[in-house]
Amino acid sequence: MIKHSAPNKNVSLEKAAGEMLRNLRPSARKAGLPPGTPIHVGEQGDADIAITVVVYDAESYNHTVCTPTEATDYAAYLHRPSITWINIDGLHRMDIIEKICNDFRIHPLVHEDILNTTQRPKVDISDEYVFIVLKMHSVVPQKNSAGLDLEQISFVLGANFLITFQERSSPVFDQVRKRLTDTKGRFRKMGPDYLAYALTDAIIDNFFKTLEQIGEEIESLEDLLVTHPTPATLQRIHVLKRKILLLRKSVWPLREVISALQRDDIPFISPSIAIYLKDLYDHTIHIIETVETFRDVIAGMLDIYLSSISIRMNEVMKVLTMFTAIFIPLTLIAGIYGMNFSTAQSPWNMPELNWYWGYPMALSLMGGLGIGMVLYFKKKKWF
Repeated sequence: MIKHSAPNKNVSLEKAAGEMLRNLRPSARKAGLPPGTPIHVGEQGDADIAITVVVYDAESYNHTVCTPTEATDYAAYLHRPSITWINIDGLHRMDIIEKICNDFRIHPLVHEDILNTTQRPKVDISDEYVFIVLKMHSVVPQKNSAGLDLEQISFVLGANFLITFQERSSPVFDQVRKRLTDTKGRFRKMGPDYLAYALTDAIIDNFFKTLEQIGEEIESLEDLLVTHPTPATLQRIHVLKRKILLLRKSVWPLREVISALQRDDIPFISPSIAIYLKDLYDHTIHIIETVETFRDVIAGMLDIYLSSISIRMNEVMKVLTMFTAIFIPLTLIAGIYGMNFSTAQSPWNMPELNWYWGYPMALSLMGGLGIGMVLYFKKKKWF
């Protein structure tokens, strides 16, 4: 059984290496190009990008779905007193993304980071905006070798606007959109920094959903490890390990992002948002601790699997050893009487060879000896 588990592990490692190679290939195309050259690094979507514009204040709310064209004047939203939230689903139309970035005077290096979906979560601060990169995960069966749907979400936060760039359409922000339509809450009375907090909180809450699904999978896998471990079980353990590694890679930098946003010198983030950011930081620490706990549990599951396989192998070897121990003396008796020496003229007489009851006596001796050894092994509790 142990021999069969090695190929599964190799398959998992090959899938992981293949995904890393696919992530590096688009980035390698940027070699030798000037800094700030916009190149989309990520999945190429078939559908057109979707752009939604929400303009709101305490008294009004307007939601518009824009047709992605280069003729739209996005710069006009910079001079409005209301708060503007522009959400872009899809990054493969680089001409539209470039148009939006130019209208909002976003630096080419930031434009490059928006299109490069392999970025590490981070915060970049300038005089005109704050640029934030976050990662969002959700469990999707058969998505990849880790079973996770990974998406990069970029925020550009200004004095009266927030621009969010998503790789694809996602229902994670639907609850935030619903809250924006409520005139009785505090949402519409707050600035774009509160909107950025609410969207970040939705992303972090989505981590808890992912961890809950992984926790349920770990519980079912633990029961399987104890009852009936197989090479397929080892493969599932390696998939879980990959999930936790990807989550850990995204969550640890997220703590640095939230911590950086809590500084007093961050522009466009009012002091009234500090208490909400502190709550986000506590949630992030909770996620990190859960991820580390799952990581230790999965490492222990590998030990349990190897121990279970060893115990089952020992049980098999114990049974085979007992059969061998029983048949060794029987083989000895059969070997002695199988020599067929004629003892008529020999001083070493074997009277059993010519005895009428010799053959039944030898069989009875062998049977009694085997039964006696089995009873002795049972008394010693060896099986």
